[in-house]
Amino acid sequence: MQHTRTWSDVYGSARALFEGRAGGHAWLVAAPPDLAAPLAEALECVDGKGRVALVVHDGLTPLLAALREEQPRGVIVVAEQALASGPAMTVPERQVEGDGAAYQEGGEFPAWMGDTGTEGPQSECAPASAAALLGLPVVVTTPAQVAQTLTAWMDRTPHGR
Repeated sequence: MQHTRTWSDVYGSARALFEGRAGGHAWLVAAPPDLAAPLAEALECVDGKGRVALVVHDGLTPLLAALREEQPRGVIVVAEQALASGPAMTVPERQVEGDGAAYQEGGEFPAWMGDTGTEGPQSECAPASAAALLGLPVVVTTPAQVAQTLTAWMDRTPHGR
C-alpha cells in the first residue's frame, strides 16, 4: 500500500492514510504512540486493495472519532501482546487537556471477541472494547504482526485483496 497522506486530528492524534489498488475495503489500524514506530513501513509492505487508515492515539475519544469517521470493515488494534478476546471494562472518567481539543474520557465498554476465531490469551483491551462498542470486527496483534494480520484478514474477506 502506498502512504498518501499524514495529518493530525482535532485531538492531536497522528493520522495517516495508505491506499492500495482500486476496490477493496477500508481498514483501520489503531496504535498507542509507544508501539507506532514500525507501522508505516509494515503497512507499505501490504499488497492489497482498498485503504488503511492509521491512527496513533492516546485515549479512547480520538479512537472512537476515527472509527466513526473511517467506518472500517475491520480494526486492527496494536498491543504488546496478541489477544483473542477480552471482558467488558470500565475506563475511569477523566478530563484530557491535549494539544488539540480538551475532551472527556471514560465510560463502560463491552466485552469483545477477536475476528480471527482462534484461541489465545484473554485480557482487557480498551481500544478493542471501543471497536466492539461500535459493532466493528477487531483483531488485537503486535506491531511485528500487523502486515501479516492485515493480509490474512484481507484474504479471508470477499473482495478483500
